[in-house]
Amino acid sequence: MSDQRQKRLVALTRIITSQPGVQVNLTELSRRLNVAKSTLSEDLLLVKESLETYGLGEIDSHVGASGGVTYRPSLDPAPVRTHLSEFIEELTSPDRLTPDGFLYVTDLLFSRQRMDVMGDLLAERFRSANVQYVATVETRGIPLALACARALMVDMVLLRRDNRLSEGASLSINYLSGSSRRVQSMSLARRAPVRGGRLLFVDDFMQAGGTARAAQDLLSDFGALVVGVGVLVAMREPTHKVVEEFSAIFEWERAGDGMGTVRPTEWVKKLALWEEQQ
Repeated sequence: MSDQRQKRLVALTRIITSQPGVQVNLTELSRRLNVAKSTLSEDLLLVKESLETYGLGEIDSHVGASGGVTYRPSLDPAPVRTHLSEFIEELTSPDRLTPDGFLYVTDLLFSRQRMDVMGDLLAERFRSANVQYVATVETRGIPLALACARALMVDMVLLRRDNRLSEGASLSINYLSGSSRRVQSMSLARRAPVRGGRLLFVDDFMQAGGTARAAQDLLSDFGALVVGVGVLVAMREPTHKVVEEFSAIFEWERAGDGMGTVRPTEWVKKLALWEEQQ
């Protein structure tokens, strides 16, 4: 293989894999790499075979006048298992549990490396749901929602805790929070681009599901459809949630006044081949 082709293959792989879910036009790609389409097709076949051989993703081809290729990343179970184990170890550290029963998790929620993996997991879970937006409530759910939106290649919508004059007219609702047992508010700017859209709601913790249910109600007033609810950690109790369906990455079972047990949920174990390593 010539030195020129080696460089071109590296560049081609970088261009395609840096835009997951986006169709890359072959004509533009040929012009950018200064190579004939026939040669480019041979290079693409080699890149495609290499990525699939090592489980790094797949390349879909699109024919026609506006033909191109689209890269779809694959979830690598090995690093996911490592991150899951490390997250559980960090989350269950005794010094994280405060005397009033709350967890200090801000550093974990705002860790780019941790949330990128968790966002990839939720994206894989809902990839077939044709999600158009990922929505969350400020502020702790933002990193996970943004990571998930990036993995799904869609925009994120932010639900506010209160109205913001800078956002113009908003629609607000009040709801009962399952964790604090207090009445809270949630609002969304009327100009938010969600009308008629398909949304995935993402949050950090779920106890009874009050926040997720309120988000569903608020978004439905905009004519949007919430096609799924994804959370980082769901409390085992109460077993009955006010949302019918949700997908949690971890389940937390409290034990008296102690931390209890945190474990991956079944769908996460399946994706990460967790049981084979335990």
